[in-house]
Amino acid sequence: MSPDIITAPVRAMLVLGTRPEAIKLAPVARAMAGSPLFDPVVVTTGQHREMLHQMLDLLQVPVHTELDVMRERQQLSTLTARLVDGLGEVVRTERPDLVVVQGDTTTALTGALAAFYEHLPIAHVEAGLRTGVLDNPFPEELNRRLIGRMARWHFAPTPRAAAHLTAEGVPEAEVFTTGNTVIDNLLWVLAQGTGRNLFESDRRRVLLTLHRRENQGATMRAMGRAMCRLADRGDVEMVVPLHKSPAVREALLPELSGHPAIRVVEPLGYVDFSATLAACDLVLTDSGGIQEEAPTLGKPALVLRTTTERPEAVEAGAARLVGTEPEAILDAAMRLLDDPAAYEGMATAGNPFGDGHATDRIVAQLAEDFGADAGPDRGVVPLVASRPEGPGSYSTA
Repeated sequence: MSPDIITAPVRAMLVLGTRPEAIKLAPVARAMAGSPLFDPVVVTTGQHREMLHQMLDLLQVPVHTELDVMRERQQLSTLTARLVDGLGEVVRTERPDLVVVQGDTTTALTGALAAFYEHLPIAHVEAGLRTGVLDNPFPEELNRRLIGRMARWHFAPTPRAAAHLTAEGVPEAEVFTTGNTVIDNLLWVLAQGTGRNLFESDRRRVLLTLHRRENQGATMRAMGRAMCRLADRGDVEMVVPLHKSPAVREALLPELSGHPAIRVVEPLGYVDFSATLAACDLVLTDSGGIQEEAPTLGKPALVLRTTTERPEAVEAGAARLVGTEPEAILDAAMRLLDDPAAYEGMATAGNPFGDGHATDRIVAQLAEDFGADAGPDRGVVPLVASRPEGPGSYSTA
């Protein structure tokens, strides 16, 4: 490929509001900040305000603009309206060349809408995940589909995700299978060696995270009781970083508090959570991101949901979708703790979500396309980017 010429740096506005968005956009922000081809502008919406500040500092991601839109127990409709209004104002003030959003949150949806309303191109990181059920997860499945109708660059983490997009009519030339940036960031953080592992014993170490809206209420309370039965084995130490959501706390705290083998702690910073994940033996979660991280570290993951938009981990054998029924959860967990062959099969399955170079592919593609679109008088900085093997593909060779 011949070099493209880029003049002034491409001004990229990265919109994030939740912890997973920060984790998955941090390597993109760092790569852009370290390149003369980009001028990244990080905007936070504060959707997970208490979790973001210290983590972004540790991830070496400076924040340019912070919105203040969160209110306690705010309705989704109210939050959406406030975010579109606030982000629209930031877009008009900052005048970026493109807007980058990640995943499926209300922040991602409204960031894309604000860009679309101002006729700006949108890059969607972690595009194409689907469960096929419009309201599960809620509202994330709909958010992803809507962003997919607006984006110009669809950076899909896996070939399956890319295929979902092209099946929905997205042009193949706009879809790029990159791997997932969560792997890039996990490897970067673990290499820093600064995290603190929360486990305290040499018993079987189980990490539990729950927060999904569709699991809240009676379902989550029943899962909490099941966790106590698992901890009753006597050879288990369980760590539970408790989500800040009042609904999650109302469901889990009465069930888990006081059990001698269960440590309920405040949400962990990302580096401490990464160290704790690396030290555990088994993960039980309804999180999406952990389904991607755990296989890299050889940690079997039981997914406490009825659907998943990340079936690749299940198909690879690194994760198992066990649902939300207490007996099914207990049976699956007990088997992994008692059957070394079953455990080893999941622990060695490998990670289908990437090789740690997703960020390189994303940044190179954006630089290439802006250079190609810019025209001969846009700049003086030469760019030689190594494009993946054709539209929508990459090689790990």
